[in-house]
Amino acid sequence: MQKFFSNRRQALLIPCFALMIFLGVLVPVRLGVAQEDHCFPPLALPPVSNFDPEFGASSQPFFYEEFSNNDSLNTHLSGSLENNYHDAQPLSNDSPFYPLYCHQDRSDWRWTFLPQGVLYGTYWASSAEPRMAVKVIEEQAHGSLIDSEIGGRIGFVRFGARNRLEGWQFDLLGGVNLRQDPDVGLDMQATDYRFDLPLTYRNGPHSFKMGYYHVSAHAGDEYLVTNQILTRQNYVRDVFNFGYSYNPTPELRLYGEVGYGFNVDVSEPLEFQFGFDYGPAKVTRIYGAPFLAANVHLKEELNFGGNVAIQAGWAWRGEALAAGILRSGVYFYDGGSSQFAFYQTHETQVGWGLWYDY
Repeated sequence: MQKFFSNRRQALLIPCFALMIFLGVLVPVRLGVAQEDHCFPPLALPPVSNFDPEFGASSQPFFYEEFSNNDSLNTHLSGSLENNYHDAQPLSNDSPFYPLYCHQDRSDWRWTFLPQGVLYGTYWASSAEPRMAVKVIEEQAHGSLIDSEIGGRIGFVRFGARNRLEGWQFDLLGGVNLRQDPDVGLDMQATDYRFDLPLTYRNGPHSFKMGYYHVSAHAGDEYLVTNQILTRQNYVRDVFNFGYSYNPTPELRLYGEVGYGFNVDVSEPLEFQFGFDYGPAKVTRIYGAPFLAANVHLKEELNFGGNVAIQAGWAWRGEALAAGILRSGVYFYDGGSSQFAFYQTHETQVGWGLWYDY
């Protein structure tokens, strides 16, 4: 034990994890979230056939809708079922963990291989999360740039409900973050490779994530030749991370995350990030709805400076439970480069982006 705490950075993890649990569990109890009237049932599959022709969207809410186990999924999809809040309360109201269990009926929990949907989504404004995206940006010092992301996500197994987003789930994410220079024949400047193995849990407005990710940064061949760079920095991170998110309303998500790199090169172990996502929580059809997202990412290698990113625009949410969210809008970024190969370079980016998040 003494050997473990010999590194003060490692010792910081204990209060950080304790703070996350305190904010996620005990604070909502003190604020009255544990009262029955304020507990949100879990996210459910939207009744897509109940269609409002005027707005082009489902007339029933996409978030926090729950139905009785006696009703079939087909009945739910027909839109004929009204909201039904269960009275099941595994714990007493006095328990600090009551907000995580209120209105939860586990009678239909089962193992599902390759489940639909995710229990803990990516952070919209974070530049490091795997997703599908393209950003056309103007950087203050380097001019026009194109940042592209190619990524995907698979849910391997879930122990929880099949017809609503609730329970435990193990996922795999992977992605590549690529930077190109449009002024020099789209030469590749740098690429970040990342994959994640998160274990996630969701109940109502509460979501948790714990897992591992690996990221490595590589400067492009054309960039190295053009700038006559003979050596490269081997930026590598193998990280254990823990995240928590809370939805005070169906459309608004607040989140925080701490990560510790147990195997690092060039970078340093600790990182923190927090922010919010605001956007449509139900099927939007073609009309869409506005969104706003912000993310702050603090890194030890930058003396716990980092970057801030803000996005605003229009978003579309699909009908299926496994459908992600498509967003398009303006983009602002300021801080250490979003390409880890240039992590020490300060960048101010303004531009337009198209994102698809899982």
